[in-house]
Amino acid sequence: MWQIWLIISGVCLIIEIMTVGFLIFWLAIGALFAMIASFFTNSLLIQTAVFVISSTILIFATKPFVKKITQNKSNIKTNVYSLIGNIGIVTQDIDSINGTGQIKVKGELWSAIGKDNINISKGSKVTIEEIQGVKAIVTPINETSKIN
Repeated sequence: MWQIWLIISGVCLIIEIMTVGFLIFWLAIGALFAMIASFFTNSLLIQTAVFVISSTILIFATKPFVKKITQNKSNIKTNVYSLIGNIGIVTQDIDSINGTGQIKVKGELWSAIGKDNINISKGSKVTIEEIQGVKAIVTPINETSKIN
């Protein structure tokens, strides 16, 4: 019977590799405990009880630890999403009606349009509100301070 528990443990480990929940791992360990129990008794009822009880204890005993490790406390913004909220300088007049204009932010040039179709002149400081495709949607700094 120990071979069956070993196979169950191996299958659980393979399933755990394919998932990210870190739950099936404890079932694999419980199957190993049941395998050890099978060396001492031939009773399938006792082996199954060892499997269920040990798996349950392991799951609940390690739940806070696993939650602490797997929980991401803050999402780090990357790529274009890291630009939202930054201040840039208008390098080419922004004409939102025609869809022309550029800003420089973090050393990069971005096509930009004004939020709510406003026009912004060259040299103005702007805040990036959002990114739509390859264009930054911006508002002048003085409008942002009025809103807050």
